[in-house]
Amino acid sequence: MGKTIAQKIFDSHLVDSPFPNTYVLRLDRVFCHEITTPVAINDLVERGKDNVFDNTKIKAVIDHVTPAKDSKTAAQGKILRDWARRQNIKDFFDIGANGVCHAIFPEKGFVRPGFTVIMGDSHTCTHGAFGAFAAGVGTTDLEVGILKGVCSFREPKSIKFVLNGKLRDGVYAKDVILSLIAKIGVNGATNCVVEFTGPVIDSFGMEERMTLCNMAVEAGGTSGICYPDMKTVDYLWEFIRDEYKTKENALADYRTWVSDSDAEYEQVFTMDLTDLEPVCTFGYKPDQVKNVSEMAGAKVDQVYIGSCTNGRISDLRIAAGILKGHHLADGVRGIVSPATPKTYKTALDEGLLDIFMDAGFCVTNPTCGACLGMSNGVLAEGEVCASTTNRNFNGRMGKGGMVHLMSPATAAATAIAGTITNSPLYK
Repeated sequence: MGKTIAQKIFDSHLVDSPFPNTYVLRLDRVFCHEITTPVAINDLVERGKDNVFDNTKIKAVIDHVTPAKDSKTAAQGKILRDWARRQNIKDFFDIGANGVCHAIFPEKGFVRPGFTVIMGDSHTCTHGAFGAFAAGVGTTDLEVGILKGVCSFREPKSIKFVLNGKLRDGVYAKDVILSLIAKIGVNGATNCVVEFTGPVIDSFGMEERMTLCNMAVEAGGTSGICYPDMKTVDYLWEFIRDEYKTKENALADYRTWVSDSDAEYEQVFTMDLTDLEPVCTFGYKPDQVKNVSEMAGAKVDQVYIGSCTNGRISDLRIAAGILKGHHLADGVRGIVSPATPKTYKTALDEGLLDIFMDAGFCVTNPTCGACLGMSNGVLAEGEVCASTTNRNFNGRMGKGGMVHLMSPATAAATAIAGTITNSPLYK
């Protein structure tokens, strides 16, 4: 019987299996940020285990509230900063060099096909876009990962989406993943790796695949994952060119991390997305999804473009293309947060930030702040936000606030109209 990509990664990283259905894996990367990691750091210090397994495999960033908004968040940043200095963490991204973790770490080439990755953040599944097994973990697992470079997981059961057809103009990866979550529900992939395959995935670039994998957790998935191909090699080439003579050699190596044709799955969903429309959420769960046309006319107070889901340069280009020559509707405020300094500079050089500012948007530094309702875009009670983020839980962006998740194209069009509307790119 063949194996899934997750099973192959587990087999290649297995350290021990002390109990049935329990697999201790060697880790290639442990990612850290200032919200969840300080708890683990403090506990390790208290236990007299203030050490790291490999300071070249641990990557850290201050990104959730940056710059600090109060003494508490400043203290969290200081704990991570002092620890990174104490442990001589080679890749620590502090204020000025920092970006949203799930955007800056791939951008730096830290994720490769076949890797195992953990982080104390649920959207770590983003990195599965590279053909890696990447999972968010709790404090105890993070501590063990930092100290020993291993983590324990259950058997890697998988479900697979085979996405056929060709997306219509104005329909994007965000529309795809919201539609898939709506199909299986927020618990539909619990304790499973979610594989994304088919012609639609083949047509996506790496940034679109990251958007897709980013939200696998919103269906309960442990990790989202795509098969590595030449687009993966092209994205990573500047970081791997000394390891391979040619891109073809790299691809041949990376194609090891593809599921076998006779692999077994918990479920397989085969879908034709040719007629898919732009969608958005309407309630307080990511599986509460409607076509944008059904939500047309719903008033919004704020439009937010950014996050680990849709704050990359391709997202900003799409939104700016729609906003050019237009302005925010009266009574609507707009915020755009490029996900990394590189994204920010590229958007600046291309004139995208001018377009956003001319349209009336506030352009902020890279930060996760608004997405989790901590800074840079918190909603007041009763306010509504059209957002390119990944969660619409009740109070997610501020107590009593409502969040409608959507693509950057839909968000930009909504900003102009002042109400939810399809973008002019959708025909």
